[in-house]
Amino acid sequence: MRVAWFAFLHDPSDAGLAVSKADFGYARDVVAATPGLARGLLFTPREVDGLPFDDGVPPQLALQLLFDDIADLEAALAPQGHLQALAAPGALSSLAGAAREQQAMLARGFAVPEPATGEPSCSFLVHYPGPARDVNAWMAHYLEHHTRIMATFPAIREIEVCSRIDWCGFLPWPRVDHMQRNKVVFDDAGALKAALGSPVMREMRADFHALPPFAGENRHYPMNTVVAGP
Repeated sequence: MRVAWFAFLHDPSDAGLAVSKADFGYARDVVAATPGLARGLLFTPREVDGLPFDDGVPPQLALQLLFDDIADLEAALAPQGHLQALAAPGALSSLAGAAREQQAMLARGFAVPEPATGEPSCSFLVHYPGPARDVNAWMAHYLEHHTRIMATFPAIREIEVCSRIDWCGFLPWPRVDHMQRNKVVFDDAGALKAALGSPVMREMRADFHALPPFAGENRHYPMNTVVAGP
């Protein structure tokens, strides 16, 4: 398991807003140069017609930085840490009107029948703000049952479930405390669409209704995925 830091830049009221090429390159370079980084991912919206979910305008830019040691994450987010460059004056100015949010989490990976042999292309990001009435029961069911069904999606390449932790960080962006985040990865948008249109979705829906009670609904976003760093 690794520690993951997420950052989202999101204006849900502006469907036409997009990160500029220059700002995306800046964010990619900052992420890639992060000391102690195990893996860096950048996400931008991916338009996929006909999905069974429509949760509105997706985040215009999202980041996921994975570390093997929480000390490396916290060093990067220290008052003089490397990731302060993301909040420097003028940084990411094409998304100046987008809200920022961040969260560090524990990332659990799960086996899939045929892992990717190259870099990921299309990720499906899901978050559950929560809370659950009984978080322990919620997590136990989700990790044991829901992920097992996920692994039967055709052509799925990666499954990850992230849960909350306490963490130190001084990047001046608002924090959120979502109960859980998931990521499933496919080779391309066509494979994602085929998976979500497959009979596996009936099993997913049935198991979703068997989950212990929770609040906050959930959100689903198909995203282009670019790897930065190791």
